[in-house]
Amino acid sequence: MMLEKEFEFFKKNRKELLKKYKNLYIVIKDEKVVGSYKTQSEALSESAKKFELGTFLIQKVLKNEEDLIQHFHSRVVFN
Repeated sequence: MMLEKEFEFFKKNRKELLKKYKNLYIVIKDEKVVGSYKTQSEALSESAKKFELGTFLIQKVLKNEEDLIQHFHSRVVFN
């Protein structure tokens, strides 16, 4: 699955990430946090300036494990 290693990194390091990034959207690329933002749209727009779409994961850092959601972004073109 695409971005699986990034999501596994998030799950494995969730407690530490929660201490530093609680309620923020983090951007994970190559198993590293490369940015943190207040909104998902800001995380996407800023990350898209630096990285190719589909190569990074945006994840909100929430306290409850049941709130875990995977956010995948890819480029879609309609003619």
